[in-house]
Amino acid sequence: MREVLENSKPYIKRDQIIVNVSKGIENETLLRISQIVEEIVPNSKYTILSGPSHAEEVAKDMPTTVVSASKDKEVAEYVQDIFITPSFRVYTNPDVIGVELGGALKNVIALGAGISDGLGWGDNTKAALMTRGIFEMARLGEKMGAQASTFLGLAGIGDLIVTCTSMHSRNRRAGILIGQGIKIDDAIRQIGMVVEGIKTAKSTFQLSKKYNINMPITEEIYGVIYEGKDVKNSVSNLMIRDRKHEMENIVLENNNLW
Repeated sequence: MREVLENSKPYIKRDQIIVNVSKGIENETLLRISQIVEEIVPNSKYTILSGPSHAEEVAKDMPTTVVSASKDKEVAEYVQDIFITPSFRVYTNPDVIGVELGGALKNVIALGAGISDGLGWGDNTKAALMTRGIFEMARLGEKMGAQASTFLGLAGIGDLIVTCTSMHSRNRRAGILIGQGIKIDDAIRQIGMVVEGIKTAKSTFQLSKKYNINMPITEEIYGVIYEGKDVKNSVSNLMIRDRKHEMENIVLENNNLW
């Protein structure tokens, strides 16, 4: 994305509307894409278009919903009007941070969902992984300035569901291969396209340390990819962690009543 913007900069007009449909967090800087845009073309108007939208299905006019997120309401609505069709519904959202993080972090969880499938585990495992995964995503997002409600929307749980369950998902397919014992580099070669979750796992792990956020699923996926951890041991680590309340904030707020 940085390279594309650098090469495009001479042709970008002042106040140009930029619609971003890529997802990720820059490894070296831990910047979100909107921050990279602000750095390189600071006078542009930025929007991210994100949500559960596999291109293979959009191209066939299968009903799809996404979200247009921008700090500028008029820009978000302008992009909404351009892209909306009878089969492609676009909502708006002012929470750029949340929408960007939702689109990036879900790819890490999708790798985990694929690994679970590759190990031959079932729906129970995947449901648990996705549910606890959205908690991790929201915890980090709130710490970075996002709205928790965004992670309950299209760019959060919506994109997470489709990426963790569909065979269109490159991240899930790569995870399946890893779960079957195929080496990371070989899995990426077999997919033949970018597997965003591989790089994003590194950025997310580093962000969790920077903001002191407990993200056990992300930590184990990072360990599998970058430290050569055994996938079965990683799952065992998740299952035998210290006992916790599911809704820790509710318990803490009502400690004297429960």
